Amino acid sequence: MAKLYLLTIPIIIGIATAMFLVSYSESDNDSLTSSKLIGKGSPFLGDANAPITVLEWGDYQCTFCYKFHQNTLDVILEDYIKTGKVKLVFRDFPLNGQDSILAAEASYCADEQEKYWQYHDELYKNWGGERTGWITRESLNVFATSVDLDLDEFNKCIDSHKYQNIVNTNYEFGKEIGIDATPSFLVFNDQKIIKIRGNQPLEVFLKSFDEL
Repeated sequence: MAKLYLLTIPIIIGIATAMFLVSYSESDNDSLTSSKLIGKGSPFLGDANAPITVLEWGDYQCTFCYKFHQNTLDVILEDYIKTGKVKLVFRDFPLNGQDSILAAEASYCADEQEKYWQYHDELYKNWGGERTGWITRESLNVFATSVDLDLDEFNKCIDSHKYQNIVNTNYEFGKEIGIDATPSFLVFNDQKIIKIRGNQPLEVFLKSFDEL
């Protein structure tokens, strides 16, 4: 009985992975060039010349975005991004209202001080749920202080809402190309685009890397 149990484990894992694999499919839209996909997105995390790009569409209040950043991303970061195989780009898809838009604006204000990813990570580090009120002007300033931003410049940037149009444009573009949930990912190289919907297991991402 024990041997039979051990034999069934890889079978079950294989079936589960196959079920998750249906969550992504090759895009048939030839107009989605690399430059169009990453335009108005975040700075690259990783080597800009990496052969594979992971484009994440996310919302700073999104529960499953938070889970992706707390778990799956760590392995991808260590084994693929830091080794030059993959680069990551984040585009905002604020499904949860004005607080999500404000947090996204703040991330671009942090980018003015060359600390986009530090601020991005600080937002997820302090994630407080969906539509719970944890994103405020005060909390955004606390996060800015944590990553050593110049608060005067940061507040001027947020008060001007200079990046609100970019955030809204990202959202509209995402809808145009079929993004309807967060997180969603487009994993691509020069020949092929693979779509992953939701916070899927690491194996789904690794399978997409292998295909590309």
